[in-house]
Amino acid sequence: MIVSTPGRICLFGEHQDYLGLPVIAAAISKRIQLKGAFRPDRIVHFDLPDIQKTESFSLVFPLVYTQERDYFKSVLNVLSRKGHVFEKGLEIEVRGNIPINSGTSSSSALLVSWVELLNEMYQLGYSQKEVGEITYEAEVLEFTEPGGMMDQYSTAVGNVIYLASQPAISITTYHQALGTFVLGDSGEPKDTLGILSRVKFGTLGGIQKIKAIDPGFDLATTTQAVCEQYRNLLTEDEWVLLTANLSDRDILLAAKKMFEGEEPWDDHRLGVLLSDHQKNLREYKQISTPKIDRMIDAALGAGALGAKINGSGGGGCMFAYAPNNPEAVVAAIEQAGGKAYIIRVDVGTQEEKASLFY
Repeated sequence: MIVSTPGRICLFGEHQDYLGLPVIAAAISKRIQLKGAFRPDRIVHFDLPDIQKTESFSLVFPLVYTQERDYFKSVLNVLSRKGHVFEKGLEIEVRGNIPINSGTSSSSALLVSWVELLNEMYQLGYSQKEVGEITYEAEVLEFTEPGGMMDQYSTAVGNVIYLASQPAISITTYHQALGTFVLGDSGEPKDTLGILSRVKFGTLGGIQKIKAIDPGFDLATTTQAVCEQYRNLLTEDEWVLLTANLSDRDILLAAKKMFEGEEPWDDHRLGVLLSDHQKNLREYKQISTPKIDRMIDAALGAGALGAKINGSGGGGCMFAYAPNNPEAVVAAIEQAGGKAYIIRVDVGTQEEKASLFY
C-alpha cells in the first residue's frame, strides 16, 4: 500500500487559527509518501532514508512514549482508544520532497500519511476530514502543543480550504484555478514553539484583560475602531498584537469574498492581500527574518504579484504568487540566498498506484 500527502502553505490567517479565527490554506505539490506492508510479527518498523533514520516498536498497548513528540505511537494510541485493534506489524518506508522544519507542514503531512496508511490497510473507513481530525488529536492534543489545526486539515483535505473552528469546525473547499506559486526555503531553522508562545500568549493576555471588563468582547467581530476604547488597558506589545490580528482577520475576509465569488477574481488583488498580510507579520508580529525579507523583495522585484513568510516564522520558507514567469522569480530568490521551487495547488492525502520517488 502506498499513500502520499501534500505539504501546505497558509495563504491567509497566519497565527490566527489558535485564536479561534479562520484560515485559508492551500495544499502544495510537494508530498510525503509512505509505502507499507504487513509483517508476520507485531513489530512496526519505519525506514526514513531521506534523513537516515529508522524507528521500531512493538504493538503492545497502550504504547509508552519514549521520546519527545512520539508521533508514530501517538497515532496508534489515539486510534486504539477509538476501539480499533492492530494485531499485525508493519514495514514502512518514508520518502518525500517537502522541505523539513520550514513551515510547510512536513511533520503533519507525515502523520496524515501514517493515519491514512492505517486507514487504508486496516479499512477503518475514515474520510479525509476525519483523517485530519485524528492527526490533530495525535499531534497536538496528545502532547498539549500550542499550535492550531490548520496543518492537519489542510494536508489531509487538500486543494484550497477555508477552515473555521468557531462555533464548530467547518471546512469549505475552494476550486478557484490559481496560477503557480514559488516556494523559497531560507535554510534558517524555525523557532516554532518560542514564536507561538510569544505571539499567541501575548494576544491572549490582552484579550483576557479586555474580557475582564467586557465579557462580550469577540475577536471575530469587534472592529478596530471599537478596540480603541481598550487601548489603555493593554501593554504596547499586547496592543500591537491585537490590532495586527484584527487587520489580518480583515485581510482574510477580503480574500474570502474573491474565493467565494462575492467579488470578481483578480490575481493582482490576491497578491496585494498577501503582501499586506506579510507587512503585519513582519512589522507587528515580528516573525519574519532579514533573509526572508530579502527573498520576498527579490521575488516581488522579479514580477511576483505578492509574497509572504509561511508558517510560524523565525526562519523556514516564504512563498510568492507568480502566475507569470515563475522561473524568473525562482532565479531571484536563489540569487538572494534561498532554495526555490515552482509549486501548484495539489490534492489531499490519497492512495497512490505507484511510488512517487523512484
